[in-house]
Amino acid sequence: MEASQSVLPLGSGLSARAAHTSYVEAENHTELSEFLLLGLSEDPELQPLLFGLFLSMYLVTVLGNLLIILVVSSDSHLHTPMYFFLSKLSFVDICFTTSIVPRMLVNIQAHNKGISYTGCLTQMYFIMILSGLDNLLLTVMAYDRYVAICHPLHYMVIMNPSLCMLLVLMSWFIVFWVTLVHILLMIRLTFSIGTEIPHFFCDFVQLLKVAHSDTLINYIFLYVATALLGVFPVTGILFSYSRIVSSLMQMSSTAGKYKAFSTCGSHLSVVSLFYGTGLGVYLSSAMTHSSQRSSIASVMYTVVTPMLNPFIYSLRNKDVKGALGRLLSRADSCL
Repeated sequence: MEASQSVLPLGSGLSARAAHTSYVEAENHTELSEFLLLGLSEDPELQPLLFGLFLSMYLVTVLGNLLIILVVSSDSHLHTPMYFFLSKLSFVDICFTTSIVPRMLVNIQAHNKGISYTGCLTQMYFIMILSGLDNLLLTVMAYDRYVAICHPLHYMVIMNPSLCMLLVLMSWFIVFWVTLVHILLMIRLTFSIGTEIPHFFCDFVQLLKVAHSDTLINYIFLYVATALLGVFPVTGILFSYSRIVSSLMQMSSTAGKYKAFSTCGSHLSVVSLFYGTGLGVYLSSAMTHSSQRSSIASVMYTVVTPMLNPFIYSLRNKDVKGALGRLLSRADSCL
């Protein structure tokens, strides 16, 4: 169809005549002025199964992370830097999953794959902010564990409430501006009306692939942002744990080594899951030309990991389990 070949600008830069023509075309074909998210499968028989599966995982993710936030905020034993950062991570995980799954569920239920240009950019903006925050918060949590194990006598002095809040605010500030530049560079690109995106959410790289404009600047900044929000955090985590391992090796007591390392177990598990699934998505995209397989791999990174984080911290952490028990006891006494 001719309408599907029309190009709709997301930003300024067109001549007045071209802009007017594009506006008229968009106005005359409003129903096509959107991206089409192809999702995980186009098989109609699988849609009810996908809807039920993702709805269940979303509810578990939200309830599990809300429970972590409630436990940390209500139990004075958990009012420490470690659990302060954990509650922030849980909040980010809730928002991250919420930026993806509800839209997917609406599309499945309504049998409509469309998402507006503004809606797509908005979704991409929040996904990039929240995934970047996950990276930085995990790095901050690794630094917290490094200070706790390598400088235990000065832990509360170094990791004071002001520093903890400053680290969180700095993470938000950095990610906000990096993502904003991504969006500003994205809105200068042009796309065909009704462009198909072979994914279940508005993925940044997929949008660059279907753009009709020159994306060189976008890719250059993508590499810079990847270094800033990916390579540097990973390097910080590896450095922190290398110092932790070095400190543990110098301990003479086996019990002391186990107790010290057990405090890192939950965080190390979450870090392994987060970066392991992220690496799996990257490798699946690089090694296969099947967009469907790449989308399926993304489910682990975007949905499964935020769902499992509360279980990892509650099952592997004695303090959290104890706080959960006290919370349930108070709830029973109130009933």
